[in-house]
Order: sequence, then structure tokens, then C-alpha cells
Amino acid sequence: MSDNFAQSTLNIHKEESTGDKKLPSHAKAVIIGGGVVGCSILFHLAKFGWKDVVLLERDELTSGSSWHAAGQIHTISSDPNISRLQSYTIDLYKEIEETSGHSVGLHITGGFYLASNKTWYDYLKRERSKARYMGLNQEFISPKEVAERHPLIDPKHYHAALWDDQDGDLDPSGATYAFAKSARVHGAQYFTHTPVTGTTQRADGSWDVTTPRGVINAEHIVNCGGLWAREVGHMQGINLPVQPMEHHYLITDKIDAVANHPTRLPAGIDYEANIYFRQERQGMLLGTYEPKGTPWKVDGTPWDFGHELLQPDLDRIADRLEMSFERIPAIGEAGIKDMINGPFTFGPDGNPMIGPVPGMKNYWCAVGVMAGFCQGGGVGLTMAEWMIDGEPSIDVWAMDVARFGEFATPDWGTVKSTENYERRFVMTFPNETLPKGRMQKTTALYDRLVAKGARMGQGFGLENALWFADGPEDAHEEPTFERNRSHDYVAREVKAVREAVGGIEVANFAKHEFKGAGARAYLDRVLAGYVPKPGRLTLTPMLTPKGKLYGDLTVACLGEEHFMLFGSGAMQEAHRRWFEKDLPEDVSYQNVSDDWHGIALSGPKSRQLLQRITREDVSGEALKFRDLRQTFVGGVPVILNRISFSGELGYEIYCKPQYLLRLAEAIEEAGADLGYRWYGARALMSMRLEKGWGVWTLDFRPDFDAVESGMDVFINWKKDFVGKEAALQAREAGASRKLVTMTIDVDGIDVSNDEAILKDGEAVGYISSGGYAHHAQKSMAMGYVSAEHAAAGTRLQVEILGEMYDAEVLGAPIYDANGANMRA
Repeated sequence: MSDNFAQSTLNIHKEESTGDKKLPSHAKAVIIGGGVVGCSILFHLAKFGWKDVVLLERDELTSGSSWHAAGQIHTISSDPNISRLQSYTIDLYKEIEETSGHSVGLHITGGFYLASNKTWYDYLKRERSKARYMGLNQEFISPKEVAERHPLIDPKHYHAALWDDQDGDLDPSGATYAFAKSARVHGAQYFTHTPVTGTTQRADGSWDVTTPRGVINAEHIVNCGGLWAREVGHMQGINLPVQPMEHHYLITDKIDAVANHPTRLPAGIDYEANIYFRQERQGMLLGTYEPKGTPWKVDGTPWDFGHELLQPDLDRIADRLEMSFERIPAIGEAGIKDMINGPFTFGPDGNPMIGPVPGMKNYWCAVGVMAGFCQGGGVGLTMAEWMIDGEPSIDVWAMDVARFGEFATPDWGTVKSTENYERRFVMTFPNETLPKGRMQKTTALYDRLVAKGARMGQGFGLENALWFADGPEDAHEEPTFERNRSHDYVAREVKAVREAVGGIEVANFAKHEFKGAGARAYLDRVLAGYVPKPGRLTLTPMLTPKGKLYGDLTVACLGEEHFMLFGSGAMQEAHRRWFEKDLPEDVSYQNVSDDWHGIALSGPKSRQLLQRITREDVSGEALKFRDLRQTFVGGVPVILNRISFSGELGYEIYCKPQYLLRLAEAIEEAGADLGYRWYGARALMSMRLEKGWGVWTLDFRPDFDAVESGMDVFINWKKDFVGKEAALQAREAGASRKLVTMTIDVDGIDVSNDEAILKDGEAVGYISSGGYAHHAQKSMAMGYVSAEHAAAGTRLQVEILGEMYDAEVLGAPIYDANGANMRA
């Protein structure tokens, strides 16, 4: 067999068994699963100070997916913070090798990402721009240079390649054991041949973990079950939407050009061919993701599955192999020594699912880590910080298990995980919506809006309108990095809102309800801003104990002991987890997002339209900016908020789902002669840019504090609140970076997030969000830059698809700077 694959198999049987060791009766944390992720978490917890930690493995370490992994490592990921953690993981291998005395078989050869057409070249330009501000060492090399570094590759197929000198490969089993042994050096314990058969929570929140060898009481448990993540979750009634997938790679016989090369060949990825490859002994390893994925054991992974492989099926990957042999002819000419088909676990969007499971106390998971040897170290670091310190050091929303809710059922998880497997090396454009797993959640308006030409997207499982075409047949996208075919349609939606009146469905906003005698005091503590009086609304940030942003919420006081918080739909389960963590006995809380749907009206004629369908006096004197009413609109009971994210005079009208269709009909009928038009999320995102308003998960994230983000203006510094000490320190120290709004001198293309911002050729920040501002008719963006470059009028440059465009920092909103329209 091959060096890494054979060594991994050998290591499994060489390691000493821990089956005879006595189990402790108690542990600070018990980790269930002995793959690379579980062993990394064990190592990091012990290294950072939790010595009383135990890992339990049903068989030998690596006995799931870890032992047959291809072992190729790289830094590129769609999310910049995951890329940072992948870089951390690769750097960590030298440390654990030294600590454990166990070889990880690491080869840092460097690697390239090959672009065989302009589209993939554009994609890699975006990745190179991200690398600039992340401090990753990536550079473009020519096809000729690719062939010089890797003589097996035929350069005629490629436009260019992005080179990363940190890429390479390792021995999967060796790396797993190095983590485990390093953890033991730091005081942790691991037990093999110790399957977990049950998890039961005590009244104090701790867990009894049952095994054939006894019970361990643990303050925390961590599901790192890998192929068995679903089964471990089922012990506690948790349904994790992950799915094992079959995956092929092959290993060739000896290739003379490999054997005779003076150095180890670099690793590589060819996106169009959908392959990854690297040297394996004197041959090559080549893996691919089939165009039609094969889910494995949909009904559950057998407990007795171990070091088996699945029957290969070359017909499933024949087309990929044919293209591979054209581009790397030596592989096609060599014999196949081994064909590996083994299962490994995917999540619905390809990213891991880690963190505290919402609705559970002291139950953590780290599952769906399909790129375990790229991400395992970073996942271990993040989980240890989270468990010990209460929050990670960087924003890991892209991996947070809370990004999925009840909508993410096992069936949905299988469908989306399969789609993601099939698209592992397939481009997803900024304007592209993926087809599988759709209509998982809809509102009463879905059919009505689609009939009117809505192009729908999906957020937290819920279908929502992105933009409106001329009819259903016209509502399609053409994936592109440049301005897409929705551009002119979005422009007319913006025009309707700015000049007349428009409506957007707001079911996808989160709603959190608090009741009880202690509700006001509780909210006053967890929210950094002002808690309003009855009948009023306020905007407030919510901070972590370390002063980082954890929420951007509108607070509605429905009564002295009754509040509703409106916020990010994507963050609703993360916020639920946050609120439930230390909820007082005299406060009741519920995530009621699905109990309240609604429509937001915006535009100079919105008051006129609203007055036609309510008996309430909605004049400017009677219903002031940031007032709310529990009243009747369109003949149905509603919560009426006078607030607008469009920057115009506007109202958010929330009703129970059963009343939504009637409300929509009333609005359409009353607005027919006022120029009423439905609009979608893209128009809203365009208009908020003109106001310089940030968006959660983009401009507002736990990577930033209130001062950096400009949210400090909404803080009530006279009271005590979570994160106040850290926030005061940040304010006194002054921000080293600031969120700014800028215009960009570009035509035909706009930013799509994460582009580098430069000054005199040096990266000074990055784009957090942006697009085209249709009313101002300018390309705009928001981003974080070094404080010295944040002043109004500062000239900067933004890199878009490899080209540098001039940009200017704004000092005030480009539209209605004093908010007169909104307050009219």
C-alpha cells in the first residue's frame, strides 16, 4: 500500500489498548468519539487547563473516517475565519508531534489551485484578495511554473494557478494519535474499546455517561461521534442533519517521474475536473467528488462498523477520471494500486456543526467535520475556548450548530448534504440560489409572491423573496460575478420605495418574547442599550462578557412585563441559546419567530396607504417614530411598529400566520392607485447601504466590539450590562479598526464581500458587505479598515476580481443624512 494510507492502517494495530484501565467516576468533560476532532478537543481542553477530561472511543482511535482519510491539507475555505483556523491547524501539527513524540507524517510541499477557465480564475482572484488581509501567503503562478513544480501536469489546460506554500499532506492515523498522546501529556485521559450506550442528564445539569465498563458523571459532554454522530445524538433526542457519504480516491503504482523527482511533489486541486491530488510514496493519490453523490446508511450507521472499506464503483467517477487523465497523463498511464471507497460525514452546507446545542444544557457537539485534518485543530481550539472561556476568540458562525433549527430534519440534512458533496468543487456564485431542499418552510404568501414573479431565496429554512421579475417564467438567474440580470428589476423596486410605497415580507425576522415580573431587569442586564417604556421601540446591541457584538436587536415594550425583540433570523437559535443560558425564574422566554409573520411598508406614501386600512390614527403626531401599537390593520390583529430599515417613512406590521394573506390582500387593494410594489431582499440591502446601516452576520459579528462597529452610540453607559467592563476598556483604548461606508469607482461589477481594502498597495482592511445603491446610482460597500484610514474623504482602493478600484470613505449617509424622511 501507500506511505500514509499503509502507515495509518499499521498505526491502528500498533497502539496500546486502554481497555483495561479503570474509568474515573467523574470528569469535567467527556468527549464521545476518538477521531481526529475528538482527540483535538481533548488536547486543547487539557492544554488550556481542564485536566479532568476524558475521551471515550467505541473501538480504536481513528476507527471511523479518520483512518482512511486521504490526508491532504490546505488553507482555502469559503469562510475567511475557517481559512484562519485551517492555517492554525496546519501550524499545530509540528507542536503535537514534538509534545507526543508521535510522528504525524507531515509533508509541507506547498500546493496549487488550478483554474482551467476564466470563471475559476475569477474565483481564485477573490480567494487571493481574501488572503491579502488575512495574512496568508498565496500568490499566482503561471501554467508554465505549475509544470516546473509538478512535471506530471499538462499546463496547456490552465489559465493560471493560485499557490499556497502551507499546503501538503500527512498521516491521518499518526496525526490523530499525536493529538491523543499530547492530550495525555497535558493530563487528559482516553479510553478505547469503551462504547457509550447512554447519556442521561441529572437535575443539576450534569450528565451520566453510561458504558459497559461503568458510568462517568460529566459536567459537560461533547458529541464527536463522526459516522455515529446521529446515533449519539439520538441517545438524547437530538436529530443532527448530517449524512455519511461514500467517497472515492485511488492510489497509483510507481510512476518513474515521481520516483525520480528530487523533491516531493506539491499537492493540487483542479476545480473544473473536480479532483484533488498529491504524491503518495512513488505514485500519486487522486480523489474526486462524484457528480451524483451516494449517501451511505441513511437510516443509521451500524455500531459494529469499523475498519472496513466500501465496494468501489469506478463507473460513478469515470467522467472525472477521464478528465483527470487528460490533465495529468501519467496517472492515466499508471496502474491503479489501491481504490479506496470509504464513508465520511457531510453537513448541509459543507461546514462543521460545532458548539453548544440549543435547547440543551452542557451538551456540545463537533460533527460534520468532513475536512477533519484541515479543520480539526481549529475546531479543537474553538471548542476549548468556548467551553472554558464562554466564547470563542473569533467569530465561528460559519461552523455554529445554531445556524440550523427545527427545519433541518434528518431527511432535509441528507438532501442538502448530498447536494453539498456534489458541489464540493463546483462554483457557487454570489447571486446563485441552490435548488435542493427548497420549500422546507413557506409562508401563506409564497404562492402569491411567486405568481407575481418573485425569485426566492432560503434563509434559516424559510423561503423569502430576493427580487421580482415580470412573472414566474422571467424569474431566473444567470450566475455571475458581475452585475446580474436582477439589476434593473431591483432598481424599479427601489424607485417604488423611494418615490411611492413598497412592501416586503418580514417573516424571516426573528422574534423573541419575554414575559414576567423580572423581564425588564433581565433585559436591562443582557442588553447594552436602553430598554423602552410601554408603547416604544429602541435599538440596542447585545454584547458578550468580552465586549464583542452578539446581537443587534430592536426591543418593543408591549407592556410593563411584556417585551418582543426583533433581530436576525439566521441568529434566532443562537440568540435563543444565549437567552436561555441564565434565564431568571421570574422571566419566561420563547422564540416566537414562526408565530409572527408580517409585511413592512416603506415609502413616502406608506402612511397614506396604512391609514386606508386601519381605524388607528397613524398621523405623525399620533404614531411617532419608534412608537408601537397592538391594533388592527387590514381587519386583522397586528403589532404595528413605526420603524423602517429602508431609510424611508415606514412601518413593520406583524400578524399571526393565519392572518397574513388577508393583510397582504388589504395592502395590495389599498395601494393600487398609490404605486404600491412588492420588493425583495436585494432592494432592501441596496437601500440600507445608502444609509450606512450594517447587517448581522456581515457587518456586525462577534469579531468586533461596539466601538469598532459604531454600535456604541446605542449603549446606555449609565447602567450595568453584560460586557460593560470590556466595552469601557475598548472605548478608552480607542478602536484600532472602524466600520466605514464607502463609494467605489467601478461600473458593471460590485463587491461580493471579503475583498481586500488597500492603501498604497498594502491591505488595511476588508469588505464586509456591499453592492449597488440604485437610488444614489453608485457602487457602495461597508468594511473594516485601520482607524487611521477611517476618516471621511480618505481615498482607498478595493480589489475586485484582481483589479484595483478607487474608493472613498463617506462621513455621513449618502441618502437623507439627517433621517428626515424616516421621521416624517
